[in-house]
Amino acid sequence: MNKEILTQPEQSKRNFLKIILSGGLVALVGSILYPIFTFLKPPKQGEVEVSSVKVGKLKDIEKNSGTIVKFGTKPVLLVRTETGDLRAFSATCTHLDCTVQYRKDFGMIWCACHNGKYDLNGRNVSGPPPRPLNEYKVVVQGDNIFVSKNV
Repeated sequence: MNKEILTQPEQSKRNFLKIILSGGLVALVGSILYPIFTFLKPPKQGEVEVSSVKVGKLKDIEKNSGTIVKFGTKPVLLVRTETGDLRAFSATCTHLDCTVQYRKDFGMIWCACHNGKYDLNGRNVSGPPPRPLNEYKVVVQGDNIFVSKNV
């Protein structure tokens, strides 16, 4: 009976030390892994609010062509038709957010991901896109081209 009394305090000391050492080990592993995971996860970046951008010179954009320009953090497709009209649309497909492009051979805006097609008014013509492209306003001042939100 004497041995049982002596082993119980020793047993509780052992359990206490196991808990303390286990907690210290967990804290050590956490203090090593936390900085690694926070470094690997990119910080959230707020969206840049842009209302208008200068695209370039009118003489630099050929007829029957399209070019992608940056509008803040988003891509915009600027299309110059065969007649010389300028149109701008969101360059992000409404299906799965792929980047669209102007195809001379189709005379349309085309999404390579799932063969979605839009006409030169931004309306979805064929393929899986569920809705038209967002349109932007194009303004020509002198020889400079500006694209702005269609408000």
